[in-house]
Amino acid sequence: MISIIGYSAMGGALGAGGLGDVAIRYGYQSYKMPYLVVTSIVLIIIVQIIQSIGNYFYKKLS
Repeated sequence: MISIIGYSAMGGALGAGGLGDVAIRYGYQSYKMPYLVVTSIVLIIIVQIIQSIGNYFYKKLS
């Protein structure tokens, strides 16, 4: 799941849409750093939540 989130974020650079597209189009290309920072933080939070859930279930099952 984390790879899928990473791919979707990177897909924004190719015009696929999503949070990566917001970061590239509004943040990087329009020189609006708050958009770039906020979308990056949102992606990091989503990845950390999914990683924590995965770690919890891994520890619980082993």
